[in-house]
Amino acid sequence: MKLLHKDIEKDNAGQVTLMPEEAEDMWHTYNLLQVGDSLRASTIRKVQTESTTGSVGSSRVRTTLTLCVETIDFDSQACQLRVKGTNLEENQYVKMGAYHTIELELNRKFTLAKKSWDSVVLDRIEQACDATQKADVAAVVMQEGLANLVLVTPAMTLLRAKVEVTIPRKRRGSCTQHEKALERFYEAVMQAILRHINFDVVKCILVASPGFVKDQFITYLYKEAVRQDNKLLLENRPKFMLVHSSSGHKYSLKEILSDPTVTSRLSDTKAAGEVKALEDFYKMLQHEPDRAFYGVAHVERAADALAIDTLLISDLLFRHQDVPTRSRYVRLVDNVRDNGGNVRIFSSLHVSGEQLTQLSGVAAILRFPIADLSEPEDDSSDDD
Repeated sequence: MKLLHKDIEKDNAGQVTLMPEEAEDMWHTYNLLQVGDSLRASTIRKVQTESTTGSVGSSRVRTTLTLCVETIDFDSQACQLRVKGTNLEENQYVKMGAYHTIELELNRKFTLAKKSWDSVVLDRIEQACDATQKADVAAVVMQEGLANLVLVTPAMTLLRAKVEVTIPRKRRGSCTQHEKALERFYEAVMQAILRHINFDVVKCILVASPGFVKDQFITYLYKEAVRQDNKLLLENRPKFMLVHSSSGHKYSLKEILSDPTVTSRLSDTKAAGEVKALEDFYKMLQHEPDRAFYGVAHVERAADALAIDTLLISDLLFRHQDVPTRSRYVRLVDNVRDNGGNVRIFSSLHVSGEQLTQLSGVAAILRFPIADLSEPEDDSSDDD
């Protein structure tokens, strides 16, 4: 994402002009947009024209519109973002108040205006425009006959390919059917890697499976790379890392990312940091429950006592359309930061973020134990 212009007043009202450069930037934009914002962008509008003879025709024209945002629709697999709203500035094609849907496009700038830019939204812009935070991990999670190829970016986990091949069981005296099916499976996984992984960007490719499936696949991959003289695979051989997983399903990604050998290799990625923070929280909950709390009411009281060392909070909570509720979470984040605590905002599109959502989306590791908070919550569940 490129920040082209920023104009925010002392009262936090103002506008920014941004240009999304890659698919993940659409996810960041989705997290910036709220109902009631004003969005100005280039779009296509179908207009009807009447000729001098009275015949009516229609044509598609490109125009720039400013919408008051009403609905926001994000497709996480295609990374497409559509914003529907009413037109705020009349032009030759669209009347004031007319409805239109803008589909934001890569490499086309847009201007977003808000009545109030809070610290969480400004942090999101900083994160999106920081080149050092880009994607650098891919994972192939597999078992016999099933493989999921996933790209792990700082903001989301993207399933790029799913390979399923029926593998017949070994028969007494003959394994040829079994071996042929395995070879077909490995070939399909190899093609998925070549098609979906950009080796210029990805620094590490995790290959995970139960048993010896990963080892057999890597042996096949290198053998084929030599046979086909595939320089891309041969040059990037050091990037492949074998890890154990309990299954070939996507949910096994969490255990892979929390493996200590993987964590040390991926120490500079945001995804690994989130997984470690959640792991630390669960350890604390197990061994020192008076220093680990979840649910907004408990966490707020811990923040008021200046007790929070690390706040874990899901970005899902900042997409709440009720302004006072959203402001409550923003205040909590600001409070923890002002008192020297760490804040980790988890992506709801990461496996770790999905897990945090089950804990009502907010949890905290405390600097010191607070025993009297361990009472039933009364007002956290209704805000999620």
